[in-house]
Amino acid sequence: MLDYILAGLEMAASWQSILMIALGLLSGIVIGAIPGMTADIGIILCLPLTYAMDPIPAMMLLLGIYCGGTYGGSITAILINTPGTPANAATTLDGYPMTLQGKSLKALQMALYSSFFGGIVSALICLFAAPAIARVAQTFGPPEYFCITFFGLSIIASISGDNIIKGIMGGVIGIFIALIGQDSVSGVIRFAFGNRKLAGGIPLLAVLVGLFALAELLSRSNYDPKNDPARKAKIKISQERVTWKEIKQCFRAWVVSSVIGTVVGATPGTGGGIAAFISYDQAKKMSKHGDNFGKGEIEGVAASEAANNATTGSTLIPLMTLGIPGDGCTAILIGAFMLQGMIPGPALFRDHPGTLYGIMLGLLFVNVLMLVFGLALTPLYSNISRIPYELMSALIIVYCIAGVYSNEGSTFHVLLAACIGVASFLLRKLGFSVVPIILGVVLGDLVETNFRNSMILSGGSLSIFVTRPFSLLFLLLALVSIGSFFYKSIKKHVKGTAPEQK
Repeated sequence: MLDYILAGLEMAASWQSILMIALGLLSGIVIGAIPGMTADIGIILCLPLTYAMDPIPAMMLLLGIYCGGTYGGSITAILINTPGTPANAATTLDGYPMTLQGKSLKALQMALYSSFFGGIVSALICLFAAPAIARVAQTFGPPEYFCITFFGLSIIASISGDNIIKGIMGGVIGIFIALIGQDSVSGVIRFAFGNRKLAGGIPLLAVLVGLFALAELLSRSNYDPKNDPARKAKIKISQERVTWKEIKQCFRAWVVSSVIGTVVGATPGTGGGIAAFISYDQAKKMSKHGDNFGKGEIEGVAASEAANNATTGSTLIPLMTLGIPGDGCTAILIGAFMLQGMIPGPALFRDHPGTLYGIMLGLLFVNVLMLVFGLALTPLYSNISRIPYELMSALIIVYCIAGVYSNEGSTFHVLLAACIGVASFLLRKLGFSVVPIILGVVLGDLVETNFRNSMILSGGSLSIFVTRPFSLLFLLLALVSIGSFFYKSIKKHVKGTAPEQK
């Protein structure tokens, strides 16, 4: 193994590989920071450029876009409450409130440090533990996947704010959106209302842009520059930076979130969005400042960003060892591997060990360079909030429409995004949170498909979820998550009524 690591290190440290990492990171950060654009699109656009490249530089370019895009999505999530990618949706919960408090630079710095920490942990685990983790994930079947996604849905209770009923209703709305289109089990087209264009379902990108970006623009449709406090009083952005005390405060959240992100990422079919929400929920429960989550708590930014970036390395584990993509980006990377004459799967370690270890070591370089670029560019990111809102809103609309259209070249999907934006705006007016909705959209199809497949395997018996150890473990975690929420709610209610009884 040591010989393979040394051979891989020599290839990953070449000037061609470092140059491709730098280009990939810069491209990925820009793409990730544009609402509606994702790392998937960036990888697809750059895939033809890798045809004539050697395997290591080619994969370094694509991995740079992957990691840079995941980190870059936090920029707009923090500054304008619009996540650049689905993986950064949880970052808006505390990142944007920090911006409203004039702490955008601090939030951006914490997002960078957290992304670096999660990415390094994930890359190291990928390097040294990929075969072992892949063997465990290989034992997972539909019951395990159902219980994992059910666990993800269970955190809706913790992110619903003060109204759990509206939170659950939002989750149901999201699940309904996810079920539109062709049934993945029977092939029947559902909820399309006779429209063939809905047969393929509603793309996640259109949902994300509508729920967050367009709804945010509509909520500020009555904007008047003459009454803008930022212009009137010429408020300056605070230059307050992250302190060592805050780093120590967030360290436990980093560790826990990185582990969660790595485990979730190594499970095929999940992704950074699920990892971020689960980690955010766990950080809220463990933190001494749990009541401040959602109001501008820096630990919330740390947890979500460490988790979603921790998936970037671990999603490669099932890809390289089983030939199964961990998420959308790694599904595209399968094609990149095959273009280089490498077939992802168990034989990859046997046939191309030096190249494989070079790619995994290169992932460490990607995260180190991401930190370097971030330290140099972070002070510039906060200037985005200085741009006049009239110009910013026009840019966001153009980027959102371009992002949705470029995904599949469909004007119908642009129209869908606009309709979802109007619906999201109305739901916000009624006091609904959009986060449970996006969680339902992400997990809805996974929950249904794996539940039905589990029922087929067990002949209709629910006992399959409690007789398999891993499915039982995740089911118990979901019950603990729900029980913990109600316990805290009852405890808070009792404390609130105690003074009145006296």
